[in-house]
Amino acid sequence: MNSVRSIFSRLEIDERLLGMILCLVGIWIGFHLLSDGRFITPRNLYNLSLQTASVAIMAIGMVLIIIIRQIDLSVGSMLGVTAMIIGVIQTFWLPQILGGGHPLIMVIAVVCGITIGAALGGLNGLMIGYLGVPSFVVTLGGLLIWRGCAWWVTQGQTVAPLDENFTLLGGGVYGTIGETASWICAIVAAVVIAFAAHRRRRRHISFGFPVRPAWAEIAVVVAQCALPLGFAAIMNAYEMPAVAAQKLAEAKGWDIPEGGIHIFMGIPIPVLILVALAIGVSLLLNKTRFGRYVFAMGGNLEAAERAGINVKRMTVWVFVLMGALVGVSAIVASARLQSAGNSIGQLDELRVIAAAVIGGCTLAGGAGTISGAILGAIVIQSLQSGMSLLGYDASLQNIVTGLVLVLAVYIDRLYQQRRPG
Repeated sequence: MNSVRSIFSRLEIDERLLGMILCLVGIWIGFHLLSDGRFITPRNLYNLSLQTASVAIMAIGMVLIIIIRQIDLSVGSMLGVTAMIIGVIQTFWLPQILGGGHPLIMVIAVVCGITIGAALGGLNGLMIGYLGVPSFVVTLGGLLIWRGCAWWVTQGQTVAPLDENFTLLGGGVYGTIGETASWICAIVAAVVIAFAAHRRRRRHISFGFPVRPAWAEIAVVVAQCALPLGFAAIMNAYEMPAVAAQKLAEAKGWDIPEGGIHIFMGIPIPVLILVALAIGVSLLLNKTRFGRYVFAMGGNLEAAERAGINVKRMTVWVFVLMGALVGVSAIVASARLQSAGNSIGQLDELRVIAAAVIGGCTLAGGAGTISGAILGAIVIQSLQSGMSLLGYDASLQNIVTGLVLVLAVYIDRLYQQRRPG
């Protein structure tokens, strides 16, 4: 046991992150066995990545919210009303002005979605930061208000079909970058990871900081590079349905062989959106003054204010960022469903908060990582996907999600008690 701990200490692996990874592996293997080998398949993992993207995008913003010791219970309802509004814009308004299928419809819908989400998040931030209303109360009210507004937009009617170009942003049959582009992205990602690790090690050595042993550094980098390459391999192993492949070939003017054409899906667009946002917000949180202020507010709000940080304005901007990410999630979710209904985003606030907490965010504030929240979102969605595959209804899925959230908070409390000081 001591030798194992010594290896992990040299690898500098976070115990909680390792625990989550092992938990996820156990969930996947368990569901794979219970479903007679249907869970760990390219098709199911492809669908799992699409289902995870919407929740994970909002979980990125929830990390910052929880770090500054706040909470946002309104994200699911904000997603609902935003999706309904952009659905109406692209289905009923813009086609009359620009004509059906115009490429600008997608662009305008995306801009409107992010703008509406940011505005709703900013409204939350203003009431919390400047009026001093507790975030629990403000966002609980928002949960009810925006869900009602989502119904009011169309009097409860589902908006469909959405613009064809817009629906590509949700993944689906044609919403991917294809096999070749997927391998290119994965290889580029692996090269960037290796280069960044090499540069970081050289800088630490030049400043006299401690570094991992060479074997440990190589092992960690190899494992990190294997993630994008393995993911691309799995996505490229999922073959496009024959009917969809034939339609695509006919639209592109490709020659169709006698045995039919075989096209492999590749990485879905929502996953690329998620990765881009995760990288961007991680850099914002860890490499900028804004990120330092966020952690300072989470560590000690009064001390941060005395140090000259405008905590009220920072609170507003954090909620604006949360709202903008909700807008992106609304775009991805409605595009994936190819419609906007009154129930879209329902109970997503539970999944998002659970993902952030499972991923290592402590409700006491001051701690949290983007990668942990994404991993937490994968855990939550894996549970729901596995139970759906086994035929369990939504009520049981909600029960399990709630239990996992309570358990995650309890484990976090035990972890905080074990920490020195």
